[in-house]
Amino acid sequence: MAEIELDLLLKTRKYSRYAVGAAIILSFAFAQLIADSSITWQVVVALLALAVGIPHGALDHLVTLPKSGATKMALFIVIYVAVAIIAVVALLTWNVWGFIFVVVMSAVHFGIGDAAFISEIDRRSVGAKKFSKFLYASAAGTLPVVIPLVNEKSTSALEKVNPVLVNWHHGLNYDLQLWVMILTAVALLRLVQKRRESDALDLILLYLLSVTAPPLVAFAVYFGCWHAMRHTARLTLTLPASKAAFSEGNSRKAFINAVLPGTPALIGTFVIAALIIAFRGDSLTDQFLWICLVVVWALTVPHMAVTARLDRKALT
Repeated sequence: MAEIELDLLLKTRKYSRYAVGAAIILSFAFAQLIADSSITWQVVVALLALAVGIPHGALDHLVTLPKSGATKMALFIVIYVAVAIIAVVALLTWNVWGFIFVVVMSAVHFGIGDAAFISEIDRRSVGAKKFSKFLYASAAGTLPVVIPLVNEKSTSALEKVNPVLVNWHHGLNYDLQLWVMILTAVALLRLVQKRRESDALDLILLYLLSVTAPPLVAFAVYFGCWHAMRHTARLTLTLPASKAAFSEGNSRKAFINAVLPGTPALIGTFVIAALIIAFRGDSLTDQFLWICLVVVWALTVPHMAVTARLDRKALT
């Protein structure tokens, strides 16, 4: 069964690369056709990508408590939701410091998740060469998160999301950009030295996406078409329904079985965002993207804690 699991992981890696490559090419094309000040299409892309990526975290309870009773499962869900609610309140109360926390948390979560995905491929590959997982994770996590938020294009995007976030870096934008570039260069040199050209290609694609695509598009494509896809592929290695599909030789069914159960979370997220806006008396048009992002970021807090078990298993 390891062969068909490997086939799914490699296909997922290929398709995530195609998505990022297409975004890079289209960003070059749109830069010639659409004014830099036009933000509407970026918001639309961001919302669509959020919709694609949200379901990937909805099966945390099945990963953490695969065979638990109703009482234990209910307690887990209550704690999970409570942590998310506390995070929502914190983000809405302390916008800037909450956002800084989100940036750090996202960089750690994305980087470790991508390194764990590659480790699952190595585990099923013959003669896979060892690589510096945490050096790779540091570069793979900071590239798609930090670079789009400190370049000259970030101001208009952050003004659309929430104007108070424009100077979130407190003037350290060039310093942050420099350190991420140095970290990425070191990681690339190490990967080439270890003959890990495929992993180096991933970092190069993430770099090109971060510096060419508008910030909202860069985040959207990365979250929905890279991180979520790869995390879902890893879920298939754990979920009973997906493992049963693997035993039948059907990798496509295995992937679908890890996607469909999470789709109700998509509807729930948008409904909750609309309710928060209504409760606060804000404008749905002006605040919907910001509140949706807050809800997604808040859910990432317990999601990151829960998936740490899955990541640790893959990385050790």
